[in-house]
Amino acid sequence: MSFADEVAKFSLKTQENMDYIERGIIYKMAESLIDMSPVGNPDIWKGSAPPGYVGGRFRGNWQIGIGAPADGTLNTTDASGGATKTKLASAIEKITAGGVTYITNNLPYAIPLEYGHSTQAPAGMVRVTVARFQSIARQLAKQKR
Repeated sequence: MSFADEVAKFSLKTQENMDYIERGIIYKMAESLIDMSPVGNPDIWKGSAPPGYVGGRFRGNWQIGIGAPADGTLNTTDASGGATKTKLASAIEKITAGGVTYITNNLPYAIPLEYGHSTQAPAGMVRVTVARFQSIARQLAKQKR
């Protein structure tokens, strides 16, 4: 193998490792946001739930945007978060290192939930997840060594 071939092989492996780590960080952060997202529980509300209410719309509205934030909201509910994680994992597989990726939830009550409106997530979701960023990144880099 020539020196140029060795450099090309090293470069390819480095890019693959960077892609793996970036995808892993984004997935772990999205997973944290979904898991920490409150699910409406009418039993603890001051008022009553609207007729036909089903909890989990907030969890089901986390979206991935590659290069730009996702627009709009989704008409879906996912109380467990499993379907949303699967959908986001599929989108994350398209990501390559060095780009900009957004994890968004465009429901109008996302900001009140982030700032303590729910007793299920009094410290929010985004701020707590962002605070864990370094440990998530270190863990994934350590796995790839």
